[in-house]
Amino acid sequence: MFFQKKKKLRKEYDEKLIVLLEQVKTEWIRQKRIVEQSIEPSEDVLCYLKLAEAKYFYLLKEAKRRPVKMEQL
Repeated sequence: MFFQKKKKLRKEYDEKLIVLLEQVKTEWIRQKRIVEQSIEPSEDVLCYLKLAEAKYFYLLKEAKRRPVKMEQL
């Protein structure tokens, strides 16, 4: 009985991780485009880009550490 609850919780958190990973990836790509389209990007924009990139790679590393499967649409 305990193991069923554990699997359910793991699945729930894995789904949340996948959703968060997709959101952070979208934000990182958006920040990247802003920097690419800017002639002289400000320090704030560059900091936001590096922050978004760090968040994305951290979550990607966490997803790899857990055997999370992302379904292809």
